[in-house]
Amino acid sequence: MTPEQKEEMEAYQKAGTPGAPHQALTDTAGTYDLKIKSWHEAGGPAHEDTGTATRTMALDGRVRVENVKSSMMGTPYTGHGMMGYDNVSGKYWSTWNDSMSTGLMVSEGTCDAKNACTLTGSWNDPIKKAAVKARMTSRWTSPTTEVFEMYAPGKDGKEMKMMEITYTKK
Repeated sequence: MTPEQKEEMEAYQKAGTPGAPHQALTDTAGTYDLKIKSWHEAGGPAHEDTGTATRTMALDGRVRVENVKSSMMGTPYTGHGMMGYDNVSGKYWSTWNDSMSTGLMVSEGTCDAKNACTLTGSWNDPIKKAAVKARMTSRWTSPTTEVFEMYAPGKDGKEMKMMEITYTKK
């Protein structure tokens, strides 16, 4: 290799080396029971469901993969997400797709030293026929309990809490 090619290869190797953020994701691998609350309008009653999630690591500890089985408003529901940390951008990223859509939600954001995260992303809304932006937060309330919240525009266009999922590690 030329000196330039060696330098390029070193940059790729550095970008691809898992670090502390990847270890933090690895620490959340496992099987979880879920308590799900969802809202269709601000101030309205929550619809409640239960489910399970399995989180594993892929690509030699670079990406966390999550598979969810539950129900959503009485309908069987499955979901699949991935989360990683990009050493180049210095940000966490997330993807999500599920049995209520054929599209993909892509998000990006930050996490703090306590693994509390805030990501923003968008998906194509089947009712509006347009991209909808959302904000997601997650925080650990105990060593075995994580609370995920999702906010998006309500019918009035103002941000509202759409979903809350409590993950309890088995």
